[in-house]
Amino acid sequence: MAFKSNHKIMKTYTKSITLVALALALAGSAWSADTTVAGKWQGEFDSQIGVQKYTYEFKVAGTNLTGRAIGISDERTNNVAITEGKINKDEISFVEPLKFDDNDVRIEYTGKVSGDEIKLHRKVGDFAEEDLVAKRVKEAEPKAEAKPEAKAETKPGTNSPAAKP
Repeated sequence: MAFKSNHKIMKTYTKSITLVALALALAGSAWSADTTVAGKWQGEFDSQIGVQKYTYEFKVAGTNLTGRAIGISDERTNNVAITEGKINKDEISFVEPLKFDDNDVRIEYTGKVSGDEIKLHRKVGDFAEEDLVAKRVKEAEPKAEAKPEAKAETKPGTNSPAAKP
């Protein structure tokens, strides 16, 4: 009778461990997909006003995406806070609210993250639509500083090292 009871306990224990492991694996994969968007990304595209170069600086908090969109073209530079940002696994969306002359222009982005690239589609009000690929900006690794070689002290007028006290 004790064998059946122990066997039942072990079976329940094994199922519990399996469920916990599965839950942790799923939570970990969702967490890692969301946090991979955080950081600096750059892309450029040709538009009605010429080539535009963009830098996106993303921050992730749960499913919320915030940050800045910095756009540079021949005519102007804009630096605005991203609004309405959302992230769901490998899909992102956000709005770049832009003031163009005296007009408010809503630029809506949707995109899909794949490794170090985000394929973005942007809709500029009712005027235009463009596709672009933003690539992650890799931070330069700090160079190892060369340590100066230790030089032996020499006695003045000789090539031999000074006597140690």
